[in-house]
Amino acid sequence: MKKLVSLLLALAMVLSCAAALADNVKMDKLTFQFVPSKDADVIITGTKNLPDLIKAEMANLGYDIGEVEISVGTSYEATGEAMSAGTIDVGWLPGGTYAIYSQNKEVDVILTATRAGLSNDSENPADWNGDANKTLPTENQVTFYRSLIYAAPTEKGKALAAKVNAGEALTWDELNDCTWAVGNTSSSAGYIYPTMWLMEHYDGKKISDLSSVVNLGYADAFAQAASEQVDIICCYADGRRDYETPWNLPTDQADATGKQGMGREDSIWNELNVIGVTPGIYNDTVAVTTAKPEIYNPEFISALQTALINIINTDEGKEIFSVYSHAGYAIAQDSDYDGARQALTVVK
Repeated sequence: MKKLVSLLLALAMVLSCAAALADNVKMDKLTFQFVPSKDADVIITGTKNLPDLIKAEMANLGYDIGEVEISVGTSYEATGEAMSAGTIDVGWLPGGTYAIYSQNKEVDVILTATRAGLSNDSENPADWNGDANKTLPTENQVTFYRSLIYAAPTEKGKALAAKVNAGEALTWDELNDCTWAVGNTSSSAGYIYPTMWLMEHYDGKKISDLSSVVNLGYADAFAQAASEQVDIICCYADGRRDYETPWNLPTDQADATGKQGMGREDSIWNELNVIGVTPGIYNDTVAVTTAKPEIYNPEFISALQTALINIINTDEGKEIFSVYSHAGYAIAQDSDYDGARQALTVVK
């Protein structure tokens, strides 16, 4: 009798779970897109297990999703435009990009990333330079990061670095005489905050006032710095950590993440010197399109927030999102990015 009762209870639980799953909201497809702040191949490889994790978590939270598609946009703006049009449901947007596409409520933030803080947060650029000041991760979780302006190991770049490391101020003419590699105009670390840094230190002058500027993704910017084709690059503060190994690999080799070797002999900490430090930038968003009611509603948003927080709190999830330097997610609101919108206004 006891065995029979146990079997009946087990059967009841199975039927209950099956009924619950039958009541789940059915969705054919959910599309996610990362912006190309890292190499696209690195992002796709690093997130290959994410679709299955999302489907499993969302099923437990009331949503059966047939397919989860992960892609990388061709540019920050491309991802913003796709979300505005409703062809991408969920996007990882930097604060600057989010500020642009949230102005008319085309996208809305649901989470902000937290990341491991760095061993260095000095506003003095000389404090970031050399092997002795190598930037290391810490256990502290932070909601902001900085952009740094780096001098490449060209003749002009070395001259700038020598002045900064000696505690001397750089002139506008010295900076204007260099070739700058910057990101897209909506990139917080690659364009917006470096522009604000210039405006603050050089009487309102902007990147658009510089004589020689090229727009490059971070991977190409580091590669051209290593090959001495550009004098200055702009990137997030832990950029040198991401390219430390390939900086010294032969050009016919690649590191474990697929980054191509750059053939330098000295360390990236000695050769790629910081010459400018920006104020803190609020961390990346996870945002959703507002163009589709099946996505932009409180029930779905709550489930997705919980799913992504649950995933990143696992060892596998931490490994997946480490490709973006994300260590955690916190529920966010649009007003968190008022500062980013103010930054856009200043840059304009």
